[in-house]
Amino acid sequence: MTMNIRIGNGYDIHRLVSDRNLILGGIHIPHELGLLGHSDADVLTHAIMDAMLGALSLGDIGHYFPPSDPQWAGADSLVLLKQVHQLIRDQGWKIGNIDSVVVAERPKLKPHIAKMRDKLVAVLELEPNQVSVKATTNEKLGSTGREEGICAYAVVLLVASD
Repeated sequence: MTMNIRIGNGYDIHRLVSDRNLILGGIHIPHELGLLGHSDADVLTHAIMDAMLGALSLGDIGHYFPPSDPQWAGADSLVLLKQVHQLIRDQGWKIGNIDSVVVAERPKLKPHIAKMRDKLVAVLELEPNQVSVKATTNEKLGSTGREEGICAYAVVLLVASD
């Protein structure tokens, strides 16, 4: 039996700290805190990569870009996203669509959503209607609600290349 579509989901969370830039979807967002991580800690891009890899049972981003490897220190997650995108293309798949959501109490992300989507669309060579980026709060509940961190969820549909 040949499957022509695959679906993967991804999740990532990072702690908010001072003295770090806040990068989401490849965009620098002005804020007094940024996300702590080995790379740029872009939770949105990380969730999308994990969803892409998961759809093809290829593991997670930690397998390809381990935090123990110094070459990934401070890495631009969009560069990593390009590599994951190439990996799925090499496996004979292309992205059908991406649906994602970032969960953060602050800063308000609505003014940045279009730029995040545009950046992801450009890197992945997709049409704007193939990438959805949404934002919500956690209504002051849990670690994201207490502004201890920011998380993101993503679902990716992959379609077999012709």
